[in-house]
Amino acid sequence: MIATITSKGQVTLPATIREQLRLKTGDRLDFFVLEDGHIEIVPLKESPRKLKGMVPKPAKPVTLEEMDEAIAKGGAD
Repeated sequence: MIATITSKGQVTLPATIREQLRLKTGDRLDFFVLEDGHIEIVPLKESPRKLKGMVPKPAKPVTLEEMDEAIAKGGAD
């Protein structure tokens, strides 16, 4: 698919791309320039702050050592 850059530097994403990514007016996109020169565009659907509270706090505090052990165990499985 081809898009044209306007004199203001704006690009209209083709409708099929917007539909596939479920983008709507006001959605934000993040652009990454990869080492090979390609561009990766990632839709930003939610603020990371909205993720707060999704995972409940543990019943007891967990030490860094316990976290490291759990990560090592999970990686070994």
